[in-house]
Amino acid sequence: MKTIHIDLGRHLYGGGRQVVHLLEGLAALPGEPVLVCREGSELSRAVRNPAVRVRALPFRGDLDLAWTGRLRRLIREEKPDLLHVHSRIGGFLTALAGTLEHIPMVHSRRVDNPPHWIDLKFRFPLFRRIVTISEGIRQVMLAHGVPAAQLVCVPSAVDTGRYRPGGGRGAFRCELGLAEDCVLVGVVAQMIPRKGHEVLFDALPAVLARHPAIRVLLFGKGPLEPELRRMVRTRGLEGNVMFAGYRTDMHRVIPCLDLVAHPAWMEGLGVALLETAACGVPLVAARAGGMPEIVHPGVNGYLIEPGDSHALTGYLLDLLDHPERRREFGEAGRRLVLERFSVERMVAGNYAVYREALDQGGSDGSIRR
Repeated sequence: MKTIHIDLGRHLYGGGRQVVHLLEGLAALPGEPVLVCREGSELSRAVRNPAVRVRALPFRGDLDLAWTGRLRRLIREEKPDLLHVHSRIGGFLTALAGTLEHIPMVHSRRVDNPPHWIDLKFRFPLFRRIVTISEGIRQVMLAHGVPAAQLVCVPSAVDTGRYRPGGGRGAFRCELGLAEDCVLVGVVAQMIPRKGHEVLFDALPAVLARHPAIRVLLFGKGPLEPELRRMVRTRGLEGNVMFAGYRTDMHRVIPCLDLVAHPAWMEGLGVALLETAACGVPLVAARAGGMPEIVHPGVNGYLIEPGDSHALTGYLLDLLDHPERRREFGEAGRRLVLERFSVERMVAGNYAVYREALDQGGSDGSIRR
């Protein structure tokens, strides 16, 4: 089985890291995986396994109509059995190329927002299978009329060998110029509106009244960063909130945190949550999208209703007041990830989807209804 995997994102966010895990896992199975990405992307440099060939092509955005022709030529050259489309970027043009070349296609759906009517009517029917990375996303798709036979849930995964408890807590605090016993609360998320940073800012005053020495580290980048910096200044939080930037060594950083807050309004599943749980760090997240599939209240963390800063305050205080509870929740989170979110399980799930798509699809590349 020869599969072409297409992801046109510029940066190596959670979805891109899942593509890397999948490709390197597929390289150990019968078949030949090929990655197609845009020139200069972080993803083009992230795949290190020599068994995975990387084809970087020019791509100028969703209005790059020539992209369909470039991809069609590559498909004719590579002669794959199946295309797996991983990103929404260039999604329709990519699906059009596969359809015109009569190649069976699979699509990964990583977001829990309601699908656009154009996708429902014109793009999604072009795929034999749509892989949702959480049951929450699958339910959203079902509610909007996507046939159950077309949907398969294969949860995202985390490299539990790379993301694990431990690390140099004292050295990390020294790096930031903080006391060795300083308690750290992390937020690991793109700086975009749906990640809910402002909900945390609303919760912090009451938290700081009881724990004035804690530091909140915001990891990530994004278009909302200037506005978030303004919020921190206007609320007088500069002494406790630090913008830690976008880092490529989060496997080293996360184990050094005491807890992680993720009050996102929407989240397909949350790769950062998986990585946090794998590192044995407790979580406070929102009851939205796929997050409840990772955060089990009273077991490895707590869940708030989206936007409920008062509840966020209470749960943060609970974990800050009880270090032993943080340790117990962290250990439970690690066990959960090992049982349900391993890379091996994710790779096997996608591979099974490919087999089903090839065995059950119609000869024109579309799903049989």
